[in-house]
Amino acid sequence: MNSSYLTAKEAAAELDISVSTLYSYVSRGLIRSEVADESKRTHRYRREDIDKLKARKEQRLDPTKAVEDALHWGTPLMESAITLIVDNRLYYRGHDAVELAKSQPVEAVAALIWAGDLSAQISGLLEPTGELFSPQLQAIALQVGNLPPVEKFQVLLPLAGVDDFAAYDLRSEAVAQTGARILHLLVTLAVDGVTPHKDIASQLQRRWAADDPHAGSIMNAALILCADHELNVSSFTAHCVASAGATPYQAVTAGLAALQGVKHGRSTERVEAFLNEVQVSGTVQAAVAARLKRGESIPGFGHPLYPGGDPRAQFLLALLTTHYPHSSTLKLAQAIIESTFGLIGEHPNVDFGLAVLARTLNLPPGAPIALFALGRTIGWIGHIIEQYQLDRIIRPRARYVGEPPKQMSRDV
Repeated sequence: MNSSYLTAKEAAAELDISVSTLYSYVSRGLIRSEVADESKRTHRYRREDIDKLKARKEQRLDPTKAVEDALHWGTPLMESAITLIVDNRLYYRGHDAVELAKSQPVEAVAALIWAGDLSAQISGLLEPTGELFSPQLQAIALQVGNLPPVEKFQVLLPLAGVDDFAAYDLRSEAVAQTGARILHLLVTLAVDGVTPHKDIASQLQRRWAADDPHAGSIMNAALILCADHELNVSSFTAHCVASAGATPYQAVTAGLAALQGVKHGRSTERVEAFLNEVQVSGTVQAAVAARLKRGESIPGFGHPLYPGGDPRAQFLLALLTTHYPHSSTLKLAQAIIESTFGLIGEHPNVDFGLAVLARTLNLPPGAPIALFALGRTIGWIGHIIEQYQLDRIIRPRARYVGEPPKQMSRDV
């Protein structure tokens, strides 16, 4: 039996209920079931649904634990009007993100997230104005030109913020203008340029895939689908830093630091390494099975919020297949998808989609996480605006679990 599923008896035992009660939970949509064996009419039950019900039961018995668990894929912790993840779909301010990726430029989606409006007038916020690079910044950019894009962002963004005094204006419209400067600065650094262009996807396409007419629209879609994802660790980090009254440059720099963790944006590099590993091995199923035998996960597969599969990855992979039906990279990716699903029942996530995209388009090293960072910068700015509007510092209390206070000795 796949470890992602339980039998009826196992599921009932986990929940400490009868099998008949289990069936009632299924009928109410609380637990998903699938046919395990047609001939025996047996079903299997999603382990993650069982775990969620167990967690709810424990939270009712111990409210303190509910607060603790909220920090780890738990109960919603903060309010936001930006992103909704529900029924295996992703929405930005009520708009389906996949539909936006099909029909809108990334600049319009940034305007939607920052100002709640897709209109061309609001999108004018994203037109670059003024000089983004001082002579000093240009000189430093040349010195670090051999670094991957995201590392360049981390070095140069704080320096750019030093001279941008308008960034200290924390009113919403001013923050959106600062966000536009930050975004155009990062895009320009990504392509080793000094002059920004109002069309972000075209700027990337001209320097990263000049001979590919489809690359611009595909990267535009990737940026949109990476723009926001609720309170992920980097967005929450940006929230915390903004709550202290730090500037957007400082909050985005903090978001970038969190994004570079191997459990967040740098997961794309693990996917890239895995794609190389599978290609060298020559046998997809053997490579996937070898990882499982070693107790390792399959990079780029599974997502707690999308049990039916990450819609961002699904759309990017479908878009690539439409434009590059004979791509050897896509054939390899499809074989990995089929083998992984057959063995562990997991679907590809956006990390896998970004790595396959970069490989298919032959983008430069570091492109997957750079696209992730550029897209997610839009979401960070949106969260920063919300936090400035709230005007409250994020300062939770810690439950002390260390040594108790020592009794002071007294002189006799």
